[in-house]
Amino acid sequence: MIQLPKPMLLMLCGLLSALWAQAQAQAQAQPLPFAVETALTQARVPLEAVSIWVAQADRQVPPRLSHRADVPMNPASVTKLVTIYAALDLLGPAFVWHTPVWLDGPVKAGVLQGNLVIQGQGDPKLVVERLWLLLRRVQGMGVQRIAGNIVLDRHTFAVPPTDPGEFDGEPLRPANTSADALLLNFKTMVITFTPDANGLIARVQVDPPLAGVVLPTQVPLSTSAVCGDYRAALKANFSDPQRIQLAGSFPASCGEKVWSVAYPDPVSYNARAIDGLWRSMGGQLDGRVIDGVAPPSAASFELISPTLLEVVRDINKFSNNVMAQQLFLTLGRPAPITSPTSLGNDTRPAPGTLAATPESARAAVRQWWQHRIHATDLPFIDNGSGLSRSTRISATQLGQLLQTAYASPQMPELMSSLPLVGVDGTLKRSHAATGSAHLKTGSLRDVTALAGYVHATSGKRYVLVAIVNHPNAAAVKPALDALIDWAVMDNPDK
Repeated sequence: MIQLPKPMLLMLCGLLSALWAQAQAQAQAQPLPFAVETALTQARVPLEAVSIWVAQADRQVPPRLSHRADVPMNPASVTKLVTIYAALDLLGPAFVWHTPVWLDGPVKAGVLQGNLVIQGQGDPKLVVERLWLLLRRVQGMGVQRIAGNIVLDRHTFAVPPTDPGEFDGEPLRPANTSADALLLNFKTMVITFTPDANGLIARVQVDPPLAGVVLPTQVPLSTSAVCGDYRAALKANFSDPQRIQLAGSFPASCGEKVWSVAYPDPVSYNARAIDGLWRSMGGQLDGRVIDGVAPPSAASFELISPTLLEVVRDINKFSNNVMAQQLFLTLGRPAPITSPTSLGNDTRPAPGTLAATPESARAAVRQWWQHRIHATDLPFIDNGSGLSRSTRISATQLGQLLQTAYASPQMPELMSSLPLVGVDGTLKRSHAATGSAHLKTGSLRDVTALAGYVHATSGKRYVLVAIVNHPNAAAVKPALDALIDWAVMDNPDK
């Protein structure tokens, strides 16, 4: 091995450093691809409202394209990349949530002489099918009638009350549902309309059945040849959460449709859902469904969630906000306790500790970022989902996160969870080269964003980040498609 004199070695290091800085400066000053800039002009979006960063995923060379990449921007749902990679890194893809259940009393002749207690620990996918399985397990233990109450322990999370319509004035959008330690079916009513041409009606079914809520079981069919906006045609009125009205008709041309609506009184949703489902299964309840605290004894059984790997796919492919917030709060939970009498790892907070809060989740993600991504250059992550006006992160920061993830064991899990351009998820209708990239989308009023991995024709993989903050942001999708195509062609000169 040839050993250079120290002065020459220092000079060589300085030269390499200067060349690296020059390359970065050239990338920063590089004009946008012609097709991208043209599409932005057509969308009436100025270049000052756009941040773009494209670089090789393996960090071997300076960025291929960098435009205002260090400016903090609102990334909308692209924020989920931070939450999900932090969770994969800290919890592991096989992580699961536990929902412990106690039969708090003896069972005699089919009667539980006490309370049924269910403790929520943040399961983001406790949908109606799995809630049915939980209650079916209770019946399998010999319980047909509960002499006491059904007690719901929701103390694992401490989430301040929110107005579901505060963000965008649309309280019935499932995307605006707030997080809950016991999040049942996303606090959503799933209303199915099934046409019956012979009877000239559409049958109406609601899942889960909600105790005390009256909804028509059928609506008239209309003969409209075009399905159109069937929701508007139904003339639904949700102003009274206990008596939902459908004053219109359902177009026969629509076929069967499923309408998911956030329940207008989310505070009472859990009690109504469990009471209604339990009774629909033939169960009886002498008491009520109330909030309370789980007993200190070992649970009778636990319902186990799908793995984190399965959950992050749902979050990314379909940009599920409340599931992302559940995951974000899970990162802020105190250390679990272990108990020799538990059914396994007891994931309840240790006695005397506080529940997870938005603040504790932010602190956990901030500490993780300092350890894994950058010690001082920190983004601000509000609630982990991107449904926020205060979250700020730069294209460079997101790019560095994706490069770090690319070099990690979690890379395959993260990449496969992202929508595939032109194939599935939120990018199914993209006009960019089909199958050319795995990218997370983000969309709010005045915000459009895209970030992930592009698979170039040369065989290289690139990290691509693009964020637009402007009143015309919704019109930039052709520009983003052009940017993807440019990255795929792997030719920085065009």
